[in-house]
Amino acid sequence: MIPDRLSTAFQTAAKGLAVQRERINVASRNIANVNTSSTEGSGNGYRPQSVRSSAPQPTDFKEMLSQSLGGLKKTREQHMSPKVLGNGRALGSQSLGPNHTIAEEDSFRYEYEPNHPDANEEGMVRYPDIDMVEEMTRMVSANQMYEANLSSIEAEKQIIKQALKI
Repeated sequence: MIPDRLSTAFQTAAKGLAVQRERINVASRNIANVNTSSTEGSGNGYRPQSVRSSAPQPTDFKEMLSQSLGGLKKTREQHMSPKVLGNGRALGSQSLGPNHTIAEEDSFRYEYEPNHPDANEEGMVRYPDIDMVEEMTRMVSANQMYEANLSSIEAEKQIIKQALKI
């Protein structure tokens, strides 16, 4: 029980780090492919990507609370059973933290370049519709959030050190 309690903060921060790392990676890929052309109708062109994150399900907190009570001694039968939730589901080890997926968007911009090898009959070339300012803003924001998650890990380490001194 105690190791689970200690590692929960680290697991949650690690999930946050993973989301921010993926946001930085996606922004980098979008910036790198801003001028990647493709022929109309081909499926091999770069599509702008974005990271969609979601909060844990509401039941996750209840499960984590029940899990943290696992080492407590049960003195009466009326007390809550720490190993099984009210709906009878067994508990597994998990952390509270964001979940994420990568989504591709079908948004393109067209530029007139009749001599380009990927130009269509009208001389238009298809490029991914990526806003450089928006991508740089996402990258800076993700970098700051990544640093905040690192700070929370460092704070948890300091708390554990102080607790061990007592």
